[in-house]
Amino acid sequence: IRKQSSDQIVIQLAGIHDPGRAAEIIGKTAVLEFYDLEADLVAPSLNAQGFPVAQPSLFALLSRVQSSGEGTPSSYYLFGANKKLRAGPAPTRRALLAGPKLGGKVPKGSRVLTVPAGRIVITCGASSVVCPGVQESPPTRTYFYLFKHDPTNAERPIPEMTGKDLKLSGTRADIDPQTSEPIVLMQFTDKGADIFHEITREEAQRGRRQSSFSGQDVPQHFAIVLDGQIRSWPQIDFRQYPDGISGSNGAQITGIGSNREAQDLALVLQTGALPVRFTTIERTDVSATLGKDSLAQAKRAALVGLLVVALFLLLLYRFLGLVAVIGLAVYSAFLYAAILILNVTLTLPGFAGLILTIGVAADANVVVFERIKEEVRAGKSVRAAIAAGYAKGFRTILDANVVTAITALVLFSVATAGVKGFALMLLIGTVISLVTAVAATRAMLGLLAGFRWFDNPRLMGAQGQQGAKWLQIDFMRRRALWLAISGAVVAVSVGSLAVRGLNLGIDFKGGTQITVQTARPHSTGDVAAVMSDVGRRDAHVQGRGSQTNSTYTNFEVRTRALADDELTRVQSALQSRLGTTDRPSATTVSSSFGRQIARLAILAIIVSLILIVLYIAIRFDLKFAGPVIAALLHDIVITVGVYSLTGFEVSTATVAAVLTVLGYSIYDTIIIFDRIRENIPLMRRASFATIANVSLWETIRRSLATTFITLLPVTALLVFGGATLKDFAFALLVGIGSGAYSSIFIAAPLLTMWKEREPEYARRRDVPMETEEGEVVLGRAAGAAAAKPAVDVTPVAVVERAIDSVAGTSAKREQRRQRRRARPHGRAR
Repeated sequence: IRKQSSDQIVIQLAGIHDPGRAAEIIGKTAVLEFYDLEADLVAPSLNAQGFPVAQPSLFALLSRVQSSGEGTPSSYYLFGANKKLRAGPAPTRRALLAGPKLGGKVPKGSRVLTVPAGRIVITCGASSVVCPGVQESPPTRTYFYLFKHDPTNAERPIPEMTGKDLKLSGTRADIDPQTSEPIVLMQFTDKGADIFHEITREEAQRGRRQSSFSGQDVPQHFAIVLDGQIRSWPQIDFRQYPDGISGSNGAQITGIGSNREAQDLALVLQTGALPVRFTTIERTDVSATLGKDSLAQAKRAALVGLLVVALFLLLLYRFLGLVAVIGLAVYSAFLYAAILILNVTLTLPGFAGLILTIGVAADANVVVFERIKEEVRAGKSVRAAIAAGYAKGFRTILDANVVTAITALVLFSVATAGVKGFALMLLIGTVISLVTAVAATRAMLGLLAGFRWFDNPRLMGAQGQQGAKWLQIDFMRRRALWLAISGAVVAVSVGSLAVRGLNLGIDFKGGTQITVQTARPHSTGDVAAVMSDVGRRDAHVQGRGSQTNSTYTNFEVRTRALADDELTRVQSALQSRLGTTDRPSATTVSSSFGRQIARLAILAIIVSLILIVLYIAIRFDLKFAGPVIAALLHDIVITVGVYSLTGFEVSTATVAAVLTVLGYSIYDTIIIFDRIRENIPLMRRASFATIANVSLWETIRRSLATTFITLLPVTALLVFGGATLKDFAFALLVGIGSGAYSSIFIAAPLLTMWKEREPEYARRRDVPMETEEGEVVLGRAAGAAAAKPAVDVTPVAVVERAIDSVAGTSAKREQRRQRRRARPHGRAR
């Protein structure tokens, strides 16, 4: 049971075989009633002397009143041949016998017994200290009583009072300051105080009369009944209160055995006085078969995702990859421990978040390992490279993981119950991955660095120069092309949204969606015929999964929102007519809840963007935030546009995926921006376009590697995750792919265009040129370049980094260093 918002409660029950009954009980507000015990009890629950009589058998109690009373019975019960209760209570005989097990008929040997009109059965059992007419305390079984019941009587309603006559504030357990014994205080409304005074006065006068007549005390009681069960029946002392108890100042119940009993009784009163009315806005029933299948698919997706990530790390980073795989094992152990310690209830979206965190954990290692390889190629020993790699990579890891954590926190704060599980697992996984990447793998590498054999660049694939030279192009010179491509894709997405719109699921529009899994194939017409017979001709039936001669074994049925009793009837009809092994799974969402989800989704996106802007402004520069937001909006529009183009259903899982895309899109962007921030003070005389290009050349392998590693478990989720998780994985696949593109081709060019407007970078705007020897030479500003030959004014570090990134090998690099030392600085070429 969990509070979801200021006015919503989420209740999840596992292993429930009758979800309709569970929903009926949960959706019903506790009913608190006060009966005048001796006046309202009727035979056979009251003997000739006016004392209560408890009946341990409901069958025996009702058998004695079948011929009494007139009018329509108030309720019906079905008893088996052994006189045990089989069904009931039900308001009508038809409702009592409804369902596939009974089929509207009384089974052979069974019997239907009724409660007479104006009467009600009230129980008393283990929750009471003692029951009326029973000596044992506490009672070891349930006892039954027959009470009068006429709540609509204008002169004297029965029960005499209800929870609405009680104030929630002021009703509590306390200690009597005079006797130091536990008591329960009750506070009444103005009307309730008058009624309480009147009833207790009648009881006091009746007790005095009967005591005078019999010569012995005949106590009178006030029965406190919660949901048809007697929870307490305090006595009215007519000697102390001959005129009853005035309720204007409240009342107190004394003679309670213990503080625990007082607290329990106070809780009963508070529960019944709760001034709310429950309305079911969403109900989801998951059959055991579907739940087990989904769980098995999620486990398979997690295992496959973990294996492919481990294989990729081993192939790309060799020995470092082995260290990363061991780090993943440590991460998995920590994550499992966190689930146990925090007592996390794993839901299917939670499993999706767990699978996604595999990519989070591996990404942190990739960032550090790429740094280590750069330092090794720069000529440092492996031991020094490890120290430098972690020192320089930590800031990038921290920035990227904080942004992901921000997204997860926002998602957890505003999302619905199912998506909260995903957000929680993503948040836990992100925090643990930060610890394992910085602490666990660093400890292992630090230990290994003491061995001589470990000081070998080949062990980590860092020998020679960085490959994939085809990726080292002039990105900034082609920025108009990248922006044009993105503009065209965004225009198509916006056009599709305007024309076709989105295929909103019941999470947003409201309605009922039923998932049917049959033992043998059926056509959609067979399912539609069943829905038509139960009065749902408007139902839309769709086959899912593989088909054979236009028949399926899995179906999805959508119709307008069904009430609990309607849903139970439809599920029973589908189960009996189609031969399903379990009761069909169903989700019912009210239209108001759908509108709430839409509002919360928009709110979550806005809050995420604001928090991300603030973080980028603090950690980087406010001008870095503009391109980040532009890239994020680009990714959101494309992701939503793909949903519009493909017609995929948009659900709460889609919202979670889109918000997750925000975190992963900025993850790649931060990797690039962090290197730009690092290169700005090193390349003091270079144009910003050159700084951006060099930064992209240095980080593009890392950026693509982190994206690819993240997509590996997402792809596993898409292939092996089952229908429920495939839609979620599809949104992630599109969004993360778009995020990788926007980080390189949108965010970096936009940042360059923005920074080049600053006076300092406007003066430095230059044209990159290449000599016959392949060296990158940075000319003067474009205006001066036309007037006289270009002059090499670049610091040595800039030329070295550009040469290393573009073409050179270690030998060529050393040759160029020697030539550069032999000639004076500032020599014209």
